[in-house]
Amino acid sequence: MTNQAKPDDNFPVDLDALQIWMDGQGLETGPLADVKLLAGGTQNILVRFKRGSRDFVLRRPPLHLRKNSNKTMLREARVLEAISGSDVPHPGFIASCDDEDVIGACFYLMEPVEGFNPGNGLPELHASDPAIRRRMGFSYIEGIAALGALDYKKLGLEGFGKPEGFLQRQPSRWMGQLEGYAEIENWTGFKELPDVTRIVSWLEDHMPEDFIPGILHGDCHLSNTMFHNDSAELAALVDWELATIGDPLIDLGWVIATWPTEGQKTVFAIQPWDGFPTLDELIAHYGEHTSRNMDAVAWYGVLGCFKLGAILEGTHARAGAGKAPKETGDFLHAVTISLFKHAHRLVAEN
Repeated sequence: MTNQAKPDDNFPVDLDALQIWMDGQGLETGPLADVKLLAGGTQNILVRFKRGSRDFVLRRPPLHLRKNSNKTMLREARVLEAISGSDVPHPGFIASCDDEDVIGACFYLMEPVEGFNPGNGLPELHASDPAIRRRMGFSYIEGIAALGALDYKKLGLEGFGKPEGFLQRQPSRWMGQLEGYAEIENWTGFKELPDVTRIVSWLEDHMPEDFIPGILHGDCHLSNTMFHNDSAELAALVDWELATIGDPLIDLGWVIATWPTEGQKTVFAIQPWDGFPTLDELIAHYGEHTSRNMDAVAWYGVLGCFKLGAILEGTHARAGAGKAPKETGDFLHAVTISLFKHAHRLVAEN
């Protein structure tokens, strides 16, 4: 390697093994240079480096693999390869490796995304201009709409998900998630959560009759995006580990659940916030960039709030058992309550 001392033995990627594998793939020649760990998701490992005339980013699962870590990594690679060349902003796919013996896990290589994650703070250009922040919101929603417009079958993603019965599975799945916390000692249970049964019943009674299957990102909030450093345009949707085939309007419901609104607690706070579009403006903008039926948009919002709350409540449950910080658990419990109240407001309005 050049331009940097060789990482120590604790470095999460065997660079010698990676170099040999890249030789076999015909991916440039010579030493790996400028190797550095990138700040990214809390679980997966990102390493940026240069080889020959090209820059690469390697993405692999955490060192302590979970049951589906390798499978998930290959799914990410598959969807990124499939949407290559589309108008959806995404990291460019280069190659993937399904042999976990090479570096200890499956991995893939992608093009670096030059830009910034708004969840880590806004650069001066974006922080100083409300008009730029407004365009950021609209560019973000256009990227999500563009993803939902892709024909997954033409892209070779048939079998990537199970669209049959996709919506019907959602309410019971996330109710089951909540009910599962009862097995954790000292969970406060349902008594502090705003009428969960009513939310689930409404979702089951008002479920859209049908939908056109498509690709959904599965976790498209602003902290899973990157924007160009010199403009308000979306550079990439990132962290594709939850991507699947289902109803793409689920992604819009996730936007409804995660977009900061007045009086609602959020885990996705970005400052300064003034200038960003309102949630109603985002929904309208999505409608202008999709051919999908938007009549049941509130249903997707209620589901998004319920799903996110069900996930976040898990940290509160684990905190009660001493397996997560109490302060974090209490905060996320408050966010869950706020999300469920938001769901009830949407129910009342529809």
